[in-house]
Amino acid sequence: MGMIQKSKSFFKGVKTELKKVQWPNRKELTTYTIVVISTVLVVAAVIALMDTIYGSIIGLIAG
Repeated sequence: MGMIQKSKSFFKGVKTELKKVQWPNRKELTTYTIVVISTVLVVAAVIALMDTIYGSIIGLIAG
């Protein structure tokens, strides 16, 4: 089986699998997007807070 034939077979399989995917509707997509963005913001805030606290502690120690 040649390289071109393997490529055709691969992309045919990809097309078949993509037809099986259950894509989210607009409401689900919006909900998932809000959850992801909210989670990222909370984690970023926690990391920033920890960085500030640890930086202050190291500043006091290194003084």
